[in-house]
Formats: sequence, C-alpha cells, structure tokens
Amino acid sequence: MVALMALIGLFCGDRIRALARSYDDLPAPAPSWPALEPVCAGVAALVAWRAGLPYVCFAVIGLALAVIDWRTSTLPDAITLPAYPITALALLPTGELPRALAGGAALVAAYGLLWLVRPQAMGFGDVKLAGLIGMAAGALGWQAVVLAAFCGQLLGALYGLALLLTGRGTRDTQFPFGPFMLLGALTTLCLAW
Repeated sequence: MVALMALIGLFCGDRIRALARSYDDLPAPAPSWPALEPVCAGVAALVAWRAGLPYVCFAVIGLALAVIDWRTSTLPDAITLPAYPITALALLPTGELPRALAGGAALVAAYGLLWLVRPQAMGFGDVKLAGLIGMAAGALGWQAVVLAAFCGQLLGALYGLALLLTGRGTRDTQFPFGPFMLLGALTTLCLAW
C-alpha cells in the first residue's frame, strides 16, 4: 500500500507543479522545483506508512499549498476551502470526524485571534489553513493539535531567526508562514500517534 501511495504521490507531484505554475504571476521566472515529484511521492508514502491512508490526501493538498505559498505568499481559497470537505470525507473512516472538526475549529479560533491582534504579521489565508491542519491533527487527538500548532510556530520562528542571523532579513521581514505550518502538521502526522 505504501508503494502505491508513492506512485500516486509521484503523479500528484506533476499535477502540483502545473497547479503552482497557474498561480505564479510574479515577474521573475518560476523555479523549476526539480525534486517536486519525488518529494510528493516520499510525503505520500511516509504519511501512509506513519499515519494511515486517510491522511494522504491532506498531505498532498498541503504540499500543493506550501509550494504555492512559498512562491506567491498566497494560500488560494480555490484550494484551501474545497480541502475542508475533502479532508472530512477522507477522515470519515477513522471514526474521529467530530474530534477532527473540533480540532479545526480550535485552531481557526487560535489563529483568528492572532490575526486579529496583529493582522500585519499573519495573513487570513493562514487562519483558513489552520482549520485544515486542526482537522487532520484533531483526528489523531488533542495532543496532536497542540503539537502541530507548536511545531508550525517553532519552525517559522527558527526560519525568521535564521534570516536575522544571516543578515538576509530584519524583524519586519515578511515571509510565507503556511509552509512552516504545514511542515509542523506533517511532522505531527509522521510521529504516528
């Protein structure tokens, strides 16, 4: 089953590349992302192995969102919003859909509060993404919701610190936060609660 998920991930990587290019309207040429297909295959296989099949769809959608956000600093509603019912349907066989929905609501509330306090520090797309992450982590348990949120914040803070230490940024430097949120969620899923 893991090998099949890797093959599906390989195919999805090509689709993610095309999808990401459709959102790329920046003047600089789009990066080629040469390792996107094998990365997607690896992510799909790893999540299938560690967390189970219901989480593979979330992981692939998350990878697409991370690639788009990294390049454009945008988390498109056209992907994020349909990902909610898709993730809910995928999580239905776990029997943990009510807790997944509660986890999604909890993270939307937490990130929504952060956005209200400092809207210049976080985009509203990150708030919508938090709900999706909360759903995926919530199906694993409340500890997973807390860990996913903490890991995303920690990874984003470490990246910001690295920008400061290398002189490539200041305290006011903006960078896309979605990829770090999603990497935190992936880390949580792969711990196989």
